Amino acid sequence: MDGPISKINQINFLATKVSQNQNNLLPKDENNQDLKNVAEQFESIFVHQMLKQARQSKLAEGIFNSEAQDTFNNMLDIEYSQILSKKNNFGIADALIKQFEPHFKSKKEK
Repeated sequence: MDGPISKINQINFLATKVSQNQNNLLPKDENNQDLKNVAEQFESIFVHQMLKQARQSKLAEGIFNSEAQDTFNNMLDIEYSQILSKKNNFGIADALIKQFEPHFKSKKEK
């Protein structure tokens, strides 16, 4: 019987399956937490490089530009990149975890 309840059950089943697949991307072992942390840090560095390149592509120098202003902007970009990588999912960390998790040996296996 292909009634509306059957369709809803199919949708619920598929949604649960997708949710389980997303959870499989996360490290299962607490020893793999190191891998997750490194992947998130790499994502933050990647976002910082994007912000840095965007800031370098300005068309003209400002009137009040100085080396101190450049240093401040660089520090500000680092903070922005850390916040952006935590608040938004760019998928870089997830891809790194998925790629390196099979090769990551837990402390129990050593």
